[in-house]
Amino acid sequence: MFSFSQRTRLFALALLVSLQLTGGCGRPTQEPVPTAPADAVSPAKLCPRIARVLDQARDGRQLSTAAQGAWQVVHGILAFGEDFRVVHDSQPVAALDYLLNGGRLTGWKLRPGDHGVIAVVEEGSTLGQGHPDQWLGYLSQCGTDGIPLDRTLVVGDQRAEVGDLLSQAQADLRPGQEATWTLMALATYLAPDSSWQGADGETWTLERVMAMELEADLAASACGGAHRLYGLATAVNRYRQRHPRASGPLASIWGEAELVIDDCIDRARRFQQADGSFSTQYFERPASSPDVFATLGSSGHVFEFLAVALPDERLTEPWVLRGADRLVTVLEQTADIDVECGALYHAAHGLLLYRNRLCKPAAHGSE
Repeated sequence: MFSFSQRTRLFALALLVSLQLTGGCGRPTQEPVPTAPADAVSPAKLCPRIARVLDQARDGRQLSTAAQGAWQVVHGILAFGEDFRVVHDSQPVAALDYLLNGGRLTGWKLRPGDHGVIAVVEEGSTLGQGHPDQWLGYLSQCGTDGIPLDRTLVVGDQRAEVGDLLSQAQADLRPGQEATWTLMALATYLAPDSSWQGADGETWTLERVMAMELEADLAASACGGAHRLYGLATAVNRYRQRHPRASGPLASIWGEAELVIDDCIDRARRFQQADGSFSTQYFERPASSPDVFATLGSSGHVFEFLAVALPDERLTEPWVLRGADRLVTVLEQTADIDVECGALYHAAHGLLLYRNRLCKPAAHGSE
């Protein structure tokens, strides 16, 4: 019996031949966003609502270095980058500057490595880095081109750079490892044809990392495989940006990845629920839940993937607009409730990416 990942990979190959302190994110410090009436969905009506829920998610809740850990704070940085603030010693500070300049936070564990800087993995942690290179992967997704590699990174009493996290990640790659967040960073910071030698002497390329991710069981992956798909979509997008003359199906591993991405876009559409939310079983089968937090988690992760994977011409397809509308509605309805940070900030990140592509600059009330 083939796993979902194997079935998807076989599907892609066939077509190619024929052509993730346990506290939440804090109760709001502002009035909740009023829920909009259930009108017909249109970009003109949706864009101002997206801007308002993004402002609420960024400024309407207070995270602090005393109450939350790095896992929560880094997710906020993923969504809002330089603009995300936390309370430290009763004062709001820029979270990214605080961490990179050596600020102390439970779960933010860095140490010098033989090839750069090691971010310590604490599997299953609700405070620290739960996956290899998760911090690096999220830093690479801040803004258009990621946090610059020459940005200062203080590790203990030593000064390093963000690029030292990347160098260590390249050296530490091993066959069969989870490389989801590593791929996000490699695809963002390296050229598609880059190659390098790992600490064990093996030669690595971006294509080899992508192939390893494609081999993984998507359904058994963190958050239903949404992060894996996001990493693959990031890589394919960067490849197409660097090869603007490439049209039609891509060759080699790039084409295989693109076909898997297209298949999962279609699964998200087919498994979408009547209210516009996406399946709580992600890309495996249709499913819903009466738990609004489960809906926020799954819909936020799926929509974040869609926000990077969909081509421009598909952003206004009715099912996509309904998905965005439902996600905005859930954020409006939970604006006065303490929610889980991962669900909140992945949803916010997806909506921010979508807004930046869909809405006119005048509608951008949040960055």
